[in-house]
Amino acid sequence: MSKCKLEKFELNRAGVGQLLHSAEMSNALVGYANQIAGNAGEGYKVKQMPTRVIVVLETKEAEKDNYQNNTLLKSRR
Repeated sequence: MSKCKLEKFELNRAGVGQLLHSAEMSNALVGYANQIAGNAGEGYKVKQMPTRVIVVLETKEAEKDNYQNNTLLKSRR
């Protein structure tokens, strides 16, 4: 077992906020969402909002497929 002592630190909330709202973070999230939507197949699309990116079900067939097979969860792999 290690005898390493952890130091306390103070989180820079303003810096974290800037990071989460940055263009780089947005681009990374859009990339992951596009990959998930692509793996899921037809009927799924990416919707981008100012602070988040989601994959939405666009068709009734996609809703049924996701309900029966958990397609979005499986597409994350």
